[in-house]
Amino acid sequence: MKKIGKKISVIVMGIILAVSLSACGSRENESESTEVQSSEVAEKAVEEEAGTEEKSTDTETDHNGEKAEIQVFIAASLSNVMQEIAEKYNEKNPDITITFNADSSGTLLTQIEEGYACDVFFSAAQKQMNTLQDDGFIVDGTRHNVVNNQVCVIARNDSSTDVTGLADISKAASIALADGSVPVGKYTREAMVRSGLLKAADDVSKITTKEVSEALNGVEISEQSNVSKVLAAVVEGSCEVGTTYYSDTYGYENDIKIIEKVPYELTGDVIYPVAQIKNDEADNAEKAAAQDFVKFIISDEAQEIFEKYYFDDARS
Repeated sequence: MKKIGKKISVIVMGIILAVSLSACGSRENESESTEVQSSEVAEKAVEEEAGTEEKSTDTETDHNGEKAEIQVFIAASLSNVMQEIAEKYNEKNPDITITFNADSSGTLLTQIEEGYACDVFFSAAQKQMNTLQDDGFIVDGTRHNVVNNQVCVIARNDSSTDVTGLADISKAASIALADGSVPVGKYTREAMVRSGLLKAADDVSKITTKEVSEALNGVEISEQSNVSKVLAAVVEGSCEVGTTYYSDTYGYENDIKIIEKVPYELTGDVIYPVAQIKNDEADNAEKAAAQDFVKFIISDEAQEIFEKYYFDDARS
């Protein structure tokens, strides 16, 4: 009986030892598992933090598909082409609503200075953009030259005008002319000064319509507040001739004829710059969308559309 009891004791001790070793092994496995899980959690935390930093960086240059509405102020001569530019942009960015305000660059400048909400300004001349930059309205690094245009003397297709170009424009019974604050009006005056039709001036934009009329033998001049209204005055027949941009004749080939494309030697380059405007009312998504839209305007894809509307590439 003692031997049997001893054997039982040995067996019991063996079972206890096995259980103890199993428990130790289990704790070691749990420890290893805990260490692996802790490592995985740490790696995941690092990845999430990096992902957050990457997302934050992207937000500075990309609206990330967030819905936003941007206010884009454009020179009147850009009305047609910018509609197509916006449509092309929205094909890849359907959540961005682009609202245009089209008028003369001088009028748009005044509106921005007076506090109108504007995210992007696309001017028909450098003068207005220079003013905004000097006054601190432009977001640094977003100003770019985009296209070049050309001043044209136009008349209705059925007109029997004797005018052959700017040099003898005084032969017309009436002229549609933008005022000096409008870029096309300024460029026209510059060309008239350089060709000897007007006296030189420190600032040709200050030459009044009355002074132009007197210099052209008293010809009747209908002053217009933007280039689109000049075009309309000629198309409607209220004025015999007018000076507009080559791009504005797009779509009106059956209504008007170009009498002369005024050489750049007389007008100087007609450069259109674009820039993002500081808008305190805009949220981060709107600011990112405005910056993204400016990038699209200066892209090769957009340039193909500009060229279709008779603009020349002037990107810089």
